[in-house]
Amino acid sequence: MRQTGRRANERIRKAAAYVFLICGSLVMAVPFLWMLSTSLKEQGVVFDMPPKWIPEHWEWSNYSFVLGEANLLHGFMNTMIIIIPTTLIGLFTSALAAYAFARMVFPARNVLFVMLLATMMIPGVVTMIPAFIVYKSIGWVDSWLPLMVPGMFGAAAAVFFMRQFFMTIPSELEDAAMMDGLNPFWIFIRIVLPLSKPALVAQGIFGFLGGYNDFLGPLIYINSPEKFTLQLVLASFQGFYNAQWTYIMAGSVLALIPTVLLFFFAQRYFVEGITLTGMKG
Repeated sequence: MRQTGRRANERIRKAAAYVFLICGSLVMAVPFLWMLSTSLKEQGVVFDMPPKWIPEHWEWSNYSFVLGEANLLHGFMNTMIIIIPTTLIGLFTSALAAYAFARMVFPARNVLFVMLLATMMIPGVVTMIPAFIVYKSIGWVDSWLPLMVPGMFGAAAAVFFMRQFFMTIPSELEDAAMMDGLNPFWIFIRIVLPLSKPALVAQGIFGFLGGYNDFLGPLIYINSPEKFTLQLVLASFQGFYNAQWTYIMAGSVLALIPTVLLFFFAQRYFVEGITLTGMKG
């Protein structure tokens, strides 16, 4: 009887958890469904009451307009030019620093690591004005350099994330490689990095999404329309097209596609990297 009761309680708990998760997922899906529905509506019926989730007439021309006349593809290409090299180089430099903190012994290592983590507590608005003054003094304003160069030197959060993963890799592998004559740099390149693919992919996704969705940085540093990133192009819809929400939502749906595809193809490595990070072997 007790065993039967325990099984019944376990099933009830699982059912309650599934119901809670399903309800939460539906709540989070509502804004996306509204965005998708609005992108296919005619002008002037977006705010009809009661709202119509299924448009009476499917306006696929909203997407052709955004792709053709609104210069969305140009903004997308500008964004890719900025974030792809920044993410790759920044990921490599972060991994280098993380490996040094995880495996190498040098004076004041723990103190430097704590100082690095302390920089994560500084709000971005505190450094915004000094950074702008510095970049303006060296002539980087209205260029992509302020959006690229700082990220190429890595990030404190990425260093912490990668360090936690490197600590799960057995040190015996590195000892064996060192006996074969490899120095620390080539141990890092030939052994540690291949074993760290899940963590690298997970951190790469974080970096990519951070740069892809960045609006404030391009808004501050970029003035020329031909240099606008995707987020600035989407924001400009409200000015150029008098807040025509069907175009804005169509552009938002198109902007969402690369991030969905990225997560879809890399979700296995992403979940594995998040799961293993922090598990010290």
